[in-house]
Amino acid sequence: MRSKVARTTGLIIGGLAVLVGGVWIGQGAGFIKGSFMTGSRTWLAIGLLCVVGGVFLIFLTLRPGSDGGGPRSGR
Repeated sequence: MRSKVARTTGLIIGGLAVLVGGVWIGQGAGFIKGSFMTGSRTWLAIGLLCVVGGVFLIFLTLRPGSDGGGPRSGR
């Protein structure tokens, strides 16, 4: 990521995706009651995908040299 704003945004979105995905996993698995999502394997799968996507976004944001490294990056 090139700017501090882009890095911060990536971390926030990735973190929120992990948190929301975790809740959906809990609801889909039946650990969190009180919703139409409770016990639904669909929401379990959606939650897993959301967590994986969030972790991937955080990884891309935090990896060394994530400024692009292209010809315009000044390297």
